[in-house]
Amino acid sequence: MDTKPHFIRPCTRVWLALMVLTLITFAIGESGLGGTAVMLIVLGTATIKVEMVANYFMGLGHTRWLWRGIMLGWLILVTSLITIAYLKTV
Repeated sequence: MDTKPHFIRPCTRVWLALMVLTLITFAIGESGLGGTAVMLIVLGTATIKVEMVANYFMGLGHTRWLWRGIMLGWLILVTSLITIAYLKTV
């Protein structure tokens, strides 16, 4: 008989969180919602997903701050440029 405790591995938890965020984004897209608030929510979920992938699956969560800072700086730059481009068209 198997006496090991049943638990969810950390990588499975991160993957499940990524799937939930993806489903939220998909649901927003399928519902046809629009506007600045919706754009910020979708961009925010994408940003969270990038951070989760970078920190956990790319292993940047266990590296020196320099590499995490480079990734965070790139993410802030891209997110800011997307937000500015969207707001200029509204």
